[in-house]
Amino acid sequence: MSASLQTPLGVILAGGKSSRMGRDKAWLTFFGQPMLCRVADVLGEVTGELFVSGRDPAVFGLNVPWLPDETPDLGPAGGVLTVLEAVGRPCLVVSCDLPFLDEATLTRLVDAWRARPATALMTTFRIVETGFIESLVAIYDPASAPLLRRRLREGERRLSAIFTEDLRWHIEYSKADPAAARAFFNVNSPPDLTRARGMEARI
Repeated sequence: MSASLQTPLGVILAGGKSSRMGRDKAWLTFFGQPMLCRVADVLGEVTGELFVSGRDPAVFGLNVPWLPDETPDLGPAGGVLTVLEAVGRPCLVVSCDLPFLDEATLTRLVDAWRARPATALMTTFRIVETGFIESLVAIYDPASAPLLRRRLREGERRLSAIFTEDLRWHIEYSKADPAAARAFFNVNSPPDLTRARGMEARI
């Protein structure tokens, strides 16, 4: 299949302990659904195929495959590595705590990935004002697995550090654009949840 026609596998990272939230954030309800289910619906519309990394989605009523982390407690980078090595294909990876993620944002990401240069192992969004990259709304290529394994072995767990700028392909967006920034709002803590409830009420 040509690169222009490929669609990556959708992967939801759901292996976190929700320690900052104090309860399992994947079960927090937004728009009438547990957050994990909402993210699965949005991602599935774009990729067609889904995996869940880190926990069994059957407890949420989702009939999709899942993979436990090969090595626990390595954070999102460990989950990305586990999935890439298991499936051997490009993966559109998102975290389970993004209640405002939308299909248009993910479709834009897939389109950018199809146009990436040969050197890019990660396709992601980058904030214009800060240079911050959205490593948990990103497409990772399977050729990056050896790099991930080596850097994790060296003690580096930050995806933004593992994938240096020369290995990335970016879509720029501005925090001054509320509609663009909203898709990346993640619910990690009680204050985040309070803010998200206000955002939900205005949609």
